[in-house]
Amino acid sequence: MDIEQNQAELIDNFVKQASVQKGTALGSVILEATSHPSLFAFSEILAVPTVAELEGTENSVYLKVLQLFAHGTWSDYRSNCSSLPQLVPDQVLKLKQLTVLTLAETNKVLPYDELMMELDVMNVRELEDFLINECMYAGIVRGKLDQLRRCFEIQFAAGRDLRPGQLGSMIQTLSNWLGSSDNLLVSIQEKIKWADTMSELDKKHRKEVEARVEEVKKSVSVKAEVEFRGLEDIYSEPGGVMDYEEDRSRPKRRRHPRS
Repeated sequence: MDIEQNQAELIDNFVKQASVQKGTALGSVILEATSHPSLFAFSEILAVPTVAELEGTENSVYLKVLQLFAHGTWSDYRSNCSSLPQLVPDQVLKLKQLTVLTLAETNKVLPYDELMMELDVMNVRELEDFLINECMYAGIVRGKLDQLRRCFEIQFAAGRDLRPGQLGSMIQTLSNWLGSSDNLLVSIQEKIKWADTMSELDKKHRKEVEARVEEVKKSVSVKAEVEFRGLEDIYSEPGGVMDYEEDRSRPKRRRHPRS
């Protein structure tokens, strides 16, 4: 099943469950959602009225857990573990997967040292096994493990839920990108126009050269024809060329020796 379609169906299912539960009963729904191996988006569940109503109640800890999985990282949990319930192994795995997605938002080349610190991993082998088995095989990231440079090169990463206040920043980023794209498009159009102009000039120059070559050919041809006709006239005139037999029959002058 397509990962996006699967996500949508899971979200719809948990939203329906959360909508009919209140108070402590929501804890089990949130635990199941944050432990599910195929669910990585939680903003729709956070928006359910019964979930929002947990704020300020004795069950607000469940809301904090859900907020952690929607926007937080493993480091955030370690920093606030005293005010949060202990996570089950499936939740720990999920939060570390989400941490990789958060890191991939701002950097497409993640150093091993940074990953090991953020994921609380002790060695490179354990880190690479996690990235391959729990991230790439899960379909949430694609990339290349560079052991020589000790980094993970991200080619694709699934997006996380937008954090409060992040929408404005994202809109600004998209606006900047749109402006840059417009400028690039204008530049490309100008280069295309310049290339078309140069092409037309080249064609015009080529035609001029070809016309000049034809003129030279005609000039040479006419000159050769005139010279050829001149030679014909010379050889066709009477007495212009002495016949060989005539030359033989003419008496030869005898030379007298000088005294």
